[in-house]
Amino acid sequence: MTKVEQHREICERLNQLYAAKNKDYGDSFGDSFEEYGLTMPAIRLDDKLHRFKQLIKQEAEVKDESITDTLMDLANYAIMTIIEIENKA
Repeated sequence: MTKVEQHREICERLNQLYAAKNKDYGDSFGDSFEEYGLTMPAIRLDDKLHRFKQLIKQEAEVKDESITDTLMDLANYAIMTIIEIENKA
């Protein structure tokens, strides 16, 4: 598999994860963005980045949370922020 194909597959998984979480949680990200602006995603991204740093240093205490899961969340938060910025314009 080429890196371009890997990228496509990861983006598809990101979209599936986004759709599943959006179904469970609704558009809480969009609602919070509307209320707090760019500060809100900055905090969420910082929290996930902190979690990534912790996972690098030590084994995760929550077994189901991996470095890959955390990076997927970071990527989705970044994409969701871009969506909100573009929809606001």
